[in-house]
Amino acid sequence: MINLLGIGSLFSGGFGVDALEAALAHGWTSPQQVAAAGGTQAVYQVNLENIADRTLLKKMRRADKLSKMAVLAAADALADSRIDPAGKRVGIILATAFGAHVTTFDFLDGIIDYGEANVSPTAFSNSVHNAAASYISSTLEIFGPTLSVTAFRFSFETALQLACCWLEQGRVDYLLVGAVEQYGEVLGHVSRARLLPPDDGRLQPFSFLPTYNVPGEGALFLLLGAAAAADRYCRLAAVTTASAVTDLQGADLVIINSDGSHEDERGYLATLPAGQLLSAYSPLFGSIMTGSAFNLAAGALMLKRQKLYAAPQQSNPHALKIVTATGAAALETICTLNMNCSGERAVVRLQRNEQ
Repeated sequence: MINLLGIGSLFSGGFGVDALEAALAHGWTSPQQVAAAGGTQAVYQVNLENIADRTLLKKMRRADKLSKMAVLAAADALADSRIDPAGKRVGIILATAFGAHVTTFDFLDGIIDYGEANVSPTAFSNSVHNAAASYISSTLEIFGPTLSVTAFRFSFETALQLACCWLEQGRVDYLLVGAVEQYGEVLGHVSRARLLPPDDGRLQPFSFLPTYNVPGEGALFLLLGAAAAADRYCRLAAVTTASAVTDLQGADLVIINSDGSHEDERGYLATLPAGQLLSAYSPLFGSIMTGSAFNLAAGALMLKRQKLYAAPQQSNPHALKIVTATGAAALETICTLNMNCSGERAVVRLQRNEQ
C-alpha cells in the first residue's frame, strides 16, 4: 500500500499546499502579461521574489529557476509530511517534459555570442537533465537513489509507477516524487505559433475543440511512503499508462488534464464513462505538460477534506456532468485522467484512507 504523506506546491498562485488549497477554494484568477515578440503573452508565471523564507534560495544562488522551484516544492512536501528524513532511506524521482530548456538555450546563445572557450560553465552544469534532482539531493541532504524522468506527457505518471516499484520492493522508506516545468521565450513562441491563446485569458478545459493555451510553470512534489501515518492524505491505489476506460469505473470524481497543450483534446470525450462527475483545475495554473501532478494534488486534498472544489471554468458545451459548486461530499475514490496527442491514456487512482 502506497500512502501520500505530504504535498509541496509552487505555482503562480503561491507557495505551499495552503496556497494550492486557497486557489481551489477561490477559483480562477487572470494570468500575468509578460513581454513577447510583437507585444505580450498571457502566462501563469512563478515569482520567486515572493518567497518569504530565503534560506534555501541562499544555498543555491548559482542554480537556475527550474532547479530552485524543484527544491522549494520538494522541501515543502517534506515539511508538510512532518517526517524527519534523518536515518531514513529517502529517494528522489523528478519528472519533467522540457527540463532546463531555458538554461539550455541560454547556454547555446552563449556559444554563439562568446565561443565555446568562453561560454558559462555554470549554465552548462545547470542545463543537464539531472541537475534539478541533484540540487534537491544536495540542498536537502537526501542521499538515497535519485532519478530524473523526461518525457512529454506521461513523465509524472511514469515517475509514480517507478516510485511504487521502489517502495514495494523495499528499496527506500520514502520517496519525494514530483514534476517541474519552466516557462521561457521558446515555449512562448511555440504556444503562439501552434496553439490558440484565449482572448480573455481563460482556459476552457471542457471545450476539447477548439482548445486554448495559456502557458504555465511551477513545481509539485509528493512524499510517498509504504508506512501509514495518521494524517496522511490518501492512498495511491493504482497508476496505469496505456489505460483502458474501465480504469475509471467506480470513481466518485475524475479530474481531467485537458489544458490546451494539444490542438485537439476530443479523446477525453470518448474515454469518459457516461454520467461521470468531472472537474479540471488547469485554469488555476496554466497549460503545463506535467500539470497532472497539480490535478492529483487537488484530488488528494479533496479526499482528505471530504470536500469537492468547483471547476474554476464551467463553460460546458458538451453538457458534461461537472462540479459546479464547492461543498462537502462523501468521497472514496478520485481518478486523474491524462491523455497524449496519440490518444493514449494515463490514469492515477486515489482512494480515501481506511477508517
